[in-house]
Amino acid sequence: MEKTDILSLRLNELENVIAEIGEKKFRAAQIYEWLHQKRTMSFDEMTNLSSEFRTKLSRHFYINSLIIARKLESSIDNTVKYLYELSDGNHIECVVMEYHHGNSLCISTQVGCKMGCKFCASTIAGFKRNLTPSEMLLQLYESERNLDRKISSIVLMGIGEPLDNYDNVISFLDILSSEKGTNMSLRHVSLSTCGIVDKIYELSKHKYGLTLSVSLHAADNKKRSEIMPVNNTFSIEKLIEACKYYINQTGRRISFEYAVIEGVNDTKESADKLSCLLKGINCHVNLIPVNQIKERNFSSNRQSVNQFLSYLEKQGINATIRRTLGTDINAACGQLRREYEI
Repeated sequence: MEKTDILSLRLNELENVIAEIGEKKFRAAQIYEWLHQKRTMSFDEMTNLSSEFRTKLSRHFYINSLIIARKLESSIDNTVKYLYELSDGNHIECVVMEYHHGNSLCISTQVGCKMGCKFCASTIAGFKRNLTPSEMLLQLYESERNLDRKISSIVLMGIGEPLDNYDNVISFLDILSSEKGTNMSLRHVSLSTCGIVDKIYELSKHKYGLTLSVSLHAADNKKRSEIMPVNNTFSIEKLIEACKYYINQTGRRISFEYAVIEGVNDTKESADKLSCLLKGINCHVNLIPVNQIKERNFSSNRQSVNQFLSYLEKQGINATIRRTLGTDINAACGQLRREYEI
């Protein structure tokens, strides 16, 4: 009999399968508390359940786990980067970042990425598979356990495209925000997408309180298609239309990510096009100094980034420059996994 990954089940799903094995549904809430609040690693530790029931659980379910393959700690800003090994031997990354408001965790949603963005290291090592809800949750649970630091916010901006793993990400969000589970408000969660338009429409139906971050990186189709192949499927016009719909449905402001790449999209003309595109939209622009990777000839000039910000501000666009963290440990997504698996 194939066992079920119990950490990946929503509470109502766990209630149903508990009933199917002949137990009362209320037992699911007890198990849920052990798994997601006390974060036990073994059914034997669930001491308010009978030994007979615990044995039955171990026959039908398993509790997933991650192994720390590498851990890098910044001597500059307390950033910590983990390379986690999954049960099948694949590897993923997550990063803990310290801010004045608390600790933020950037998690991965896939092993590798299909999207092929030219400036991103995550896509170079290739796509292997989607992560399960438990594998996303465990990046939080294991990082908090190892560091003994409370994580106050989560960013789905690590390796992978979250909306390409839509169903598992939705399950993860539901478990994360469950009152019987981790009980994290989704207002403390940001989900970053390169712009899978049909999934943006689907996500809007949930009316989550999360922040949707859309990787834009160019304001015209020709340039965006050159650096982001997804634009060949979902044009800027379709993407902006979906973003406006999302804002109207959820009442939430969107964050547009813009990696400022020297000689590619950092001119005043590019800033003017971006300002025109976003005028009147309830949004914030997050300017990102691009991380250099050896396989790509992309870089950022700090003066150009500052100048680009000035251009946007003069056009009335709300924008800031993302703080760079963990530079001494290559904290950008994908670099550690790629180096480890070469």
